Amino acid sequence: MYRVITATLIAFSVFASTPEQRVSLPGLAAPVEILRDRWGVPHIYAGNVTDLFFAQGYMTARDRLWQIDLWRRTGTGKLAEILGPAAIARDRLARLVRYRGNPEEEWRSYGPNTREIVTAFVSGINAYILSLQGRWPAEFQIGGYSPGLWVPEDCLSRVAGLLMTRNLTREVSRVADVKRFGLQRVAQYLPPDPQVPLELPKGLDLADISGEILRAYNEAVGAVRFPAQGSNNWVVDGSMTVTGKPILANDPHRPIQIPSLRKTFHLVAPGWNVFGAGEPALPGVALGHNESIGFGFTIVGIDQQDLYVEKLNPASSNEYFYRGAWRKMEVEKQQLTVKGRTAPAEIELHYTVHGPVIHEDLLRRRAYALRWVGSEPGAAGYLAGLALAQAKNWAEFSKAVARYKVPSENIVYADRSGNIGWHAAGMAPIRNGWSGLFPVPGDTGDYEWSGFRPASDLPHLYNPPQHWIATANHNILPPGYKVPLGYEWALPFRYQRIREVLSRGGKFTVADFERLQQDVTSVPARRFQAAIGNWRPREARLSRAVQEVAKWDGAMTTASIAASIYEVWIGKLPAAVFGRELGARTDLGMLLKTLESKLEPAALERSLSQALTELEKRLGPDIQSWQWGKLHQVVFRHPLNQKQFDRGSKSRPGDGNTVNSSGMGSGGFLQTTGASYRQILDLSDWDNSVMTNVPGESGDPASPHYSDLIDEWAAGKYHPMPFSRKAVQAAAREKILLIPKASTAKAKPATASTK
Repeated sequence: MYRVITATLIAFSVFASTPEQRVSLPGLAAPVEILRDRWGVPHIYAGNVTDLFFAQGYMTARDRLWQIDLWRRTGTGKLAEILGPAAIARDRLARLVRYRGNPEEEWRSYGPNTREIVTAFVSGINAYILSLQGRWPAEFQIGGYSPGLWVPEDCLSRVAGLLMTRNLTREVSRVADVKRFGLQRVAQYLPPDPQVPLELPKGLDLADISGEILRAYNEAVGAVRFPAQGSNNWVVDGSMTVTGKPILANDPHRPIQIPSLRKTFHLVAPGWNVFGAGEPALPGVALGHNESIGFGFTIVGIDQQDLYVEKLNPASSNEYFYRGAWRKMEVEKQQLTVKGRTAPAEIELHYTVHGPVIHEDLLRRRAYALRWVGSEPGAAGYLAGLALAQAKNWAEFSKAVARYKVPSENIVYADRSGNIGWHAAGMAPIRNGWSGLFPVPGDTGDYEWSGFRPASDLPHLYNPPQHWIATANHNILPPGYKVPLGYEWALPFRYQRIREVLSRGGKFTVADFERLQQDVTSVPARRFQAAIGNWRPREARLSRAVQEVAKWDGAMTTASIAASIYEVWIGKLPAAVFGRELGARTDLGMLLKTLESKLEPAALERSLSQALTELEKRLGPDIQSWQWGKLHQVVFRHPLNQKQFDRGSKSRPGDGNTVNSSGMGSGGFLQTTGASYRQILDLSDWDNSVMTNVPGESGDPASPHYSDLIDEWAAGKYHPMPFSRKAVQAAAREKILLIPKASTAKAKPATASTK
């Protein structure tokens, strides 16, 4: 009792001495209290929903103005205003793929009051921008431009969804593979999953498909750096925890950069009490918990794109053939403001019945149209999270999940009553009689979508008998499930390691799941060790390296010498086994499968020799200096390419196939992707939940929260997610009162108990 009273007095003392800032703003109906905790997370208490999201917009702009302005420009096609002619192609694409349907249907698709919430959010952003009165943050001064004001439709852009659906580029690359290796070898070494016969669409001329189709497309989206995404989540019910209540863990993987690609908020108002993280340029949170449920996600990978080859009229480039007749394309003419030019650039946007035309080949008389779910209402990424955050039980959660369209997500669930569940969510096109693995002819009408599958038809679980659920972007199709959702998944190694740990049973704690999120045991490394067995090369230099790998425990720690040898060796091996061209296309799963069926000593020896030569060049001749952390590091690079804004570097464990995923870009060992945000939710007491968000909650280089979480993240540590009012006050280090500008009344901001 003495310790409880002492802790309470200390918490009250800290809160009472927290510095207070009062800000008068037009647009508020009542005062709003914001408590920023010691880790930089704003806890917002408002008396009504409109003020709540106004305050979220204001605080987002205060912490991340340069970042969200760049995202707004990227999504709405306004980058050329600040970057000049080089950004015209990107702007054209953003405008080309924007939503063009009924705006009322669009807003309704996300859930009740979405338009009002988004309007309040952008009003708060604008209030902060106007309050600066031209005193722009340093990034704008360096770039020589000003932030623009927002409109609600800025939150509905579709560009970010392009590479989250990403099947378009794979259709084109699959044709290139067939041309290079033949259909039979592609089916053998680059098979779809699940395996289905690879059949070229009737009427498709492979000569019509080339990399040129995607040249402008890739230029337009490439520098945004939205790579293929990987994430982990799992949830266990109370039978597997010390507390008797579920624990839910989630670590979505995104590019590692500064500012962080997620922003954390605690939002409290009548009908709202949610804590979690989301896209900085959107209201609400995308993953986290409210008073009743917790939720988190990983990408599913439903095939949500198709490329249609349209035949153009030889007499008119704006006409295409469809079902026996020539049709006119829809043509929109727009103007782009371009930095350095006095006159705006004129652009044309072309559309066929299948969607936006991303490329035209006038010599071959072909146009290439993108059919994708982003053209449908409600397909702005993550905005459906507003509906998820208000669900109070499984039935309401399942109803909210049905609104989730882009990207497709594995959303895991837990509630305070002890239930756990999972939904595969997202728009799943119905393709009757064709796979979507290749581009298709657009002229015949034989390859049309036949609507979308109901959310209830997608895989889901509720309180499964094994008492746990996990996903890691792997093939999540249940045994016997025949609905063709897609054929491309992440390799299953992260999931297999999670399954291995959870299947041991026992009583787990939050600390246990911290360790599992940080786990760097490599399943493919263990398979590789087993595959090479007792093989030893004759050359002593190579034999010593093989012995290091053979006696290794498979944990890719920063101090591991064997991890360095394995990682460099496994990178050289595909070319030695399959040849340079095919080796560049095969994945680690196919490599291991091949070695397990037939060991190839000559390929092993050749590739290992090359690996050791590279290690000697990079780290010196002494094998004792070949620690993995010397090769594998992370640097937090700012998109503005100003070194004073960069942070790092840090040695990193793991790789892209460990639970603690630290994926690398091509041609090097620098970590480029991974878990920038992690959460572990304790359903027995929300205040026991933990998180981290690297490099920090703020995007302002002058803020103490710009990079204060890097060391915590690099060390595998977490900080609390204070949820109850008492816990928030104990953690508070800054207090901000937003006051209606016309109000002279004494501020009485709303507060709420979350216990």
